[in-house]
Amino acid sequence: MQRHLAAKGLKVATGTIVDATIINAPSSTKNAGKARDPEMHQTKKGNQWYFGMKGHFAVDSRRKLIHAVVATPANVADSTVLPDLLHGNETRVWGDQAYRGQRAVIRQHAPRARDFVNRRYRHHGVVDEVERAKNRTKSKVRAKVEHPIGVIKRVFGFAKVRYRGLRKNAHRLRVACALANLFIARRHLLRCHVA
Repeated sequence: MQRHLAAKGLKVATGTIVDATIINAPSSTKNAGKARDPEMHQTKKGNQWYFGMKGHFAVDSRRKLIHAVVATPANVADSTVLPDLLHGNETRVWGDQAYRGQRAVIRQHAPRARDFVNRRYRHHGVVDEVERAKNRTKSKVRAKVEHPIGVIKRVFGFAKVRYRGLRKNAHRLRVACALANLFIARRHLLRCHVA
């Protein structure tokens, strides 16, 4: 997929935005085995509990194309799969506070990359306005990752898992990412086709 897009002039740049999203699985036990899917887990986000898997994405900061995806149970921390999301040629890495404190990991897997992960701006109830403003600036770039995730969930219907087990759903997620890249780049690809 990446080779096809690169041949059409859509190469992955040196900026990577990382993020994760929860993909729900049925928590019902109304099945033949009278059990929930053992490969899916629950996690708490905000004040709500979710059961399912988590899709971890690495998106090109310029073109919004997904260049890496990892599927895990929902209870896996976002920062643990960071090495699998970096391609190594990054000069900048953006992420939300779930990736805070991963500067050494970024430096190890992408030696030339600068860390643009959001930092904590509230310490003991005191708000650091300078750090908060920096986070707001970083979030303008980081928000680009939401578009491909939205395409996967809304256009290609991957808001819930379809299969039992992580392996089949991970395969479906990779296919959805390839389709999302084609969907996002469709105007550019159509221009190349006409020319």
